[in-house]
Amino acid sequence: MILFALEAYREMAAVLEKATGFTPGCSRAARFENRELYIDVQPRVAKEDCFILGSIGPPDEHLLLALLLAHTLKKEGAHRVTAIFPYLAYARHDKNKPGESLATAWVGMLAQASGIDQIITIDVHSERARKLFPIPVVSLSPAEIFAAAFRRCSLQGVTIVAPDEGALRRCRAVQAAMGATNGEIPYFEKHRTEAGITHSGPIGRVNRQVLIIDDILDTGGTVISACEKLAQAGVEEISIAVTHGLFTGDRWKKLWQLGVKRIFSTDSVALPAVLEGNIVQLSITPLLEKELCLLATI
Repeated sequence: MILFALEAYREMAAVLEKATGFTPGCSRAARFENRELYIDVQPRVAKEDCFILGSIGPPDEHLLLALLLAHTLKKEGAHRVTAIFPYLAYARHDKNKPGESLATAWVGMLAQASGIDQIITIDVHSERARKLFPIPVVSLSPAEIFAAAFRRCSLQGVTIVAPDEGALRRCRAVQAAMGATNGEIPYFEKHRTEAGITHSGPIGRVNRQVLIIDDILDTGGTVISACEKLAQAGVEEISIAVTHGLFTGDRWKKLWQLGVKRIFSTDSVALPAVLEGNIVQLSITPLLEKELCLLATI
C-alpha cells in the first residue's frame, strides 16, 4: 500500500506511514509554460492499493491536483485509489435548488471519473451529501477525540448545545463518548433570511456553562447567532467545538465578545499562521491511523 500526500498534509502523512507501514509515495506537480498542470509519480504503482491524502478545498488548484494525481495513478495501473480528504469540501452544496449548481454531486462525479474508488473523510456534512457521491464515502466521527479533550479541560459538567437540528447527531455522539447517553441536548431552530442567519431558542434547558458542537466554523454566522441567543438566556461561559475550523475572514472573531472562552478544532484543515484568541487544535492522525491499519488487514 502506497500513500501519496499533497503539500499541506506531508507531515501528517509521515506520521501515518510510520504507524501503518505504508510505503511513501512521491508525486511531483508542476506546470508547463502555458500554465497547464502535469504530475509524475514514483514508485511504480501497478497493481498496488494507493491512497491520496490531501484537500479539495479552495483554492481550486487543490481539487485539480488531487483529481489529476488519482487519474495518473489509475493510468499507471493502480489496483485501487482511495482519497483521504479530512475535510470534504463542497459537501455543503448538497441542496437541489432550481437554477443553482449542485456542486456536491459534481465533485462526486469528478472523483469517480478521475479513478477514485473510495473517499475517507472526517465528519461528512450530511447524509444527503454522502448520497450524492457515486462512490463510497467513509465518514469517521471525531467524537472520541473531542471527548478526550473535554475531559482534559474539565468540561464534563457543561450543557452540550446544538446550533441547529442538523448538529444533534454530532452532539449525541460526543455525549455518548463522554459516557452520558440519555441527557437532554438543547438545540436551536435555524432560519436563513436575506439579512443572514437567525435562531429561535434555545429549545431545552441550559446552565451557565455550555458547549456548542458543530461540524464547520467558516465565517462564524451560525455560531455567532447561537451565542447571541445564549447570552440573552443568561449563559456566562461558552466553549465551541468544530470538526473543521476554516476561520474565514474576521467576522468569527466576534465570538470572543459573546462569552466564548475557547474554540476546539481538529487539524483536518491547516489553520492560518496567526489566529486571535484561545483556539485548541486537536489531531485527527490517530483517527486516520486506526482506519488505515484496519484497511491494511483486509
